[in-house]
Amino acid sequence: MRLLSFLVFTLTIGLHFAQPMRILFVGNSYTHYNNMPKLFEQMAESKGVKIEVLMDAKSSHTFEMHSKRPELYKNIKSKKWDYVVLQGFSRELAQEHAIIDSMSIPYIKQLLDSIYANNRCTNVLLYQTWGYDGGHRDDSLGIDWTFQEMSDRVHDGYQYVGQQLNLSIVPVGRVWETVKENHPQIQLYQEDKQHPSLAGSYLVASCFYAALFKAEPNLSFTSKLDAKQATLIQDIAGTQVLMNKNRYQINLNTVEIDVRVNAEDKKVVHLSSNYPNARSVVWDFGDGMTETAFKTRHVYSKPGNYEIKVKVQDACGERLLKRKINV
Repeated sequence: MRLLSFLVFTLTIGLHFAQPMRILFVGNSYTHYNNMPKLFEQMAESKGVKIEVLMDAKSSHTFEMHSKRPELYKNIKSKKWDYVVLQGFSRELAQEHAIIDSMSIPYIKQLLDSIYANNRCTNVLLYQTWGYDGGHRDDSLGIDWTFQEMSDRVHDGYQYVGQQLNLSIVPVGRVWETVKENHPQIQLYQEDKQHPSLAGSYLVASCFYAALFKAEPNLSFTSKLDAKQATLIQDIAGTQVLMNKNRYQINLNTVEIDVRVNAEDKKVVHLSSNYPNARSVVWDFGDGMTETAFKTRHVYSKPGNYEIKVKVQDACGERLLKRKINV
């Protein structure tokens, strides 16, 4: 088969068309530097997407410290969030798994309990961070990490937590690593070699754009960056996030359509409903045919314009998703 085109449409559990997508960012200075959530909001608005963003970020905070903040729980309860983004201290998840098990996971679970009690249909994303420029050394702890070692350890830690708690991960650290190594002319760090510059925060926001909207950023909005640098960051972020959406579970609670051409030169539509907790899925292909499998394929007998509908039912209720395609 040769790939003709790739069409993807998504609807997050808990998302309602009548209101903007609601996103809460919980983190520390890696989140609030350059007001990264605002950059993300501006990216979405530049594409005509209505979103509502709230940032709750406190410098140097770990997951344990977040779990003890009454104002954070107040913000969690303030709206029915479609997404909540969680980001830990920069070295917190670079530790051994046994340390993560005792020092991080219990407090992440406490936050998750509050998030899901407020809205059981909220999607929680882990914001994977990056290594320090030049690495990190702490003689008192016997630590002497290069940038690559720290980057790998942070990546492994977020992967571990994601697997333990069945959470999606936005692989910012891996995108950061790619840009840093292949395009050193783009200064991603502040002078402290840890925190993000404007370009670094723009990279983070681009990763979230690709992860939440399942699309290449391809944005005219560049903030105050050089247009060529902004485009390069967008391209790398979009490519890496979308190519690895299965690995990082970014495709959880989404529906995908893949239109291909088979050996007889007929368009075959491959459909997948990635709702792991769904009780039922019903596809309506728009030509009088239906199907109830979570993953299926369909060949149209006649060319034309069709509207594919899929009805997903689980603990969050029933949602009807639609997509128009041309055959």
